[in-house]
Amino acid sequence: MKRQAFKEKFGTTKAVVLPVIHVIDEEQTRRNIQVALDGGCKGVFLINHDFGVKQFLPIIEDARATFPHAWIGINFLAVTGKDAFPVLGELERGGTRVDGYWGDDARIDEARAIDDQPEASAILQAKKDAGWGGFYLGGTAFKKQRDVKPEDYETSATIACNYMDAVCTSGVATGKAADLSKIDVFRKACGEKTLAIASGVTPENVHHYAEAIDCIMVATGINVEGDFYNIDPVRLARLFENVENVENGENGA
Repeated sequence: MKRQAFKEKFGTTKAVVLPVIHVIDEEQTRRNIQVALDGGCKGVFLINHDFGVKQFLPIIEDARATFPHAWIGINFLAVTGKDAFPVLGELERGGTRVDGYWGDDARIDEARAIDDQPEASAILQAKKDAGWGGFYLGGTAFKKQRDVKPEDYETSATIACNYMDAVCTSGVATGKAADLSKIDVFRKACGEKTLAIASGVTPENVHHYAEAIDCIMVATGINVEGDFYNIDPVRLARLFENVENVENGENGA
C-alpha cells in the first residue's frame, strides 16, 4: 500500500501510532485498548507473548465485540502468515473481524530474485485461499529472525515491497531502537510503499523516526515503567506530542 493511502486510512498525515498490547486476559486487553483509544490511537496490535494461539482466540473475540469499530491487528508470536491467515479467515467467517496481521518473519530471501520467493509467495497464496482481506505487515530483517547483513538491507526491503501491504522492520531486540542508517536504507528502498517499525521507539527518540516511518508499533516505549503489559497514558501522550512536533518542523526530543 502507498504510504499516503495508509495514512489516509487512519485519517492522518502523520506517522500512525499503533500500540502493541501484550495480552494477559480479556479484562487487561480491554483496559489497554481503551487507554490507547482515549490517547488518540485509531487502533492497536494484540500479541500473545505468554501462551498459544488457542488461548488467544477468545481474547481476540472479546476485544472485537467490545470495540466493534476500532482497528485491531494481531500478531501470533513466531507464526508466519501461512499458518495465521487460515485462522483469521475462520475468525472472520465467525463474525470476528481482524483488520491487520503482523508476521514476525515474511520469509523474504535476499539471495533469490524478486519473482523467485517461494516462501513469501506461499504466504500470499495462503492469504488468498483463506479469504481474509486484511492488512498484512511482514517482518523484514526483523529482530530474532534470520540475520540479514546490512549490505543486504536494500535488496531485502526492495523484494519485500512486492509481498506485503507494509514492510515492517525493527532493531535487534524488543525495546532496542533500530539504527537510523538501517531505516534510511529501508525508506529509500521502499519508496512510496508503507514502512513500519516495531521496536525501540520511545517518546524521547520518536523524532528520529517519525518522518521516515509511516507506522509506529510501540509497546515498551509507552508502557508503565518496568511493566510489560500496561500502557502508561502519560508516556503515550508524550509520544503523540513529539510526533506532532516533528510534523510541525520542531525537535520533539
